[in-house]
Amino acid sequence: MSALADLRVLDLTQVLAGPYCTMLLADMGADVVKIERPGGDLIRENPPYVDDADAEAYGGYFQSVNRGKRSLELDLGADADREAFLSLVERADVVVENFKAGTMEKYDCGYETLKERSPELVYSSIRGFGDPRTGETERQGQPSFDLIAQALGGVMEITGQEDGPPTKVGPGVGDLFTAALNAVGILAAVHHRERTGEGQYVDTAMYDCMVSLTERAVYQYSCEGDSPTRQGNSHPTLFPYDAFEAVDGYVVIAAFSDGHWEELCEAMDRPDLAADYPDAPSRLANREQLRGEIADWTRRHESETILDLLGGRVPSAPVQDTADIFADSHVHDREMLADVAQPGADGEMTVAGSPIKMTETMPRPRGRAPLLDEHREELLDEERADSGRGVAKSDD
Repeated sequence: MSALADLRVLDLTQVLAGPYCTMLLADMGADVVKIERPGGDLIRENPPYVDDADAEAYGGYFQSVNRGKRSLELDLGADADREAFLSLVERADVVVENFKAGTMEKYDCGYETLKERSPELVYSSIRGFGDPRTGETERQGQPSFDLIAQALGGVMEITGQEDGPPTKVGPGVGDLFTAALNAVGILAAVHHRERTGEGQYVDTAMYDCMVSLTERAVYQYSCEGDSPTRQGNSHPTLFPYDAFEAVDGYVVIAAFSDGHWEELCEAMDRPDLAADYPDAPSRLANREQLRGEIADWTRRHESETILDLLGGRVPSAPVQDTADIFADSHVHDREMLADVAQPGADGEMTVAGSPIKMTETMPRPRGRAPLLDEHREELLDEERADSGRGVAKSDD
């Protein structure tokens, strides 16, 4: 049995943040029912595709974060579909949505309405700026995407080269970090309900989460009074902790402790540097000179030679591209690449596996993403059967 096998989640989310949150729950065994608006999730048709685009049911974007879910297409503006949704709520544990504040209320499906139907319900929202129930601000109701959250939350200001512009982090951390924290909040609320019988509202805002993600900048500003800004791949308080160019690419070296510094100097055949800069303050005070010394050394060697010389004694690694990741035995041994069926294509699609590892209830992708409305009969038949037997969600 999987860890969340007894948890039923109604997922009204779309695009990335919400679907990634519920994907984490699905990987851990939750029965995630994706309630899709007419026409389906906005990113169903987004590329890339495995084979022939015309034959694909959906692209990689949708597949990656919606694997292992069931799909039901409902129009909450239609009375019959709204009643079907409310009936599903009565037998659900969790509802998750990522609409603008007030959207669910327009359909009379807001938290208060759903709570009347299911007092123990955990209702969770992911929004750009949060929900008025947990703290009202003038930004609520404004649209937001990952780029907006990264800009407002300070992530872009501290990302990029010193002489370059503010830079977005490659992965959509405004979505993904928010999604992960929202999943934590949902599970905490479920745990609270198990102890007290009390449901509640869980609210996770992208802007809030980016402030949390840039926690280092917050305490730096508090202590120093200056806003931290971009400094490339280096670290404001640790050295060396940076990327260095090699003959065939880049390597990263994190040798900021005294012991690791000595090991690095030995590998470089520079005992003088270890003697002249024996502690962290002296290295930080002379970081530019020392960065140049290390860079001169790495530029004379290939990445593999550098890593061999450091011999696992100094924290270091090559800067890998995705092809390198696919070729890395560690990634395969940890089951971090998973192949799932791709409807309409001759081949499978590879998606990222679950990073959460458990000894007794191992999370893993549980099948491909659903076709739009694929599980209508299955879900409505279950609903009719449960209604006929008077089955409550606690008996699922």
